[in-house]
Amino acid sequence: MLRTIIIGSCMSVQGILEKTLPDGRIAVRVGNRIFTGLPVLQTA
Repeated sequence: MLRTIIIGSCMSVQGILEKTLPDGRIAVRVGNRIFTGLPVLQTA
């Protein structure tokens, strides 16, 4: 599943969902790197 996260105040990363962390952040994989950040809320 493709997800977008926010890292810092102005950087976003889109990648494959790896896992959801207990504090509400998620980890996504881009190539061989894993980034962790807050998910972008989905709109209807």
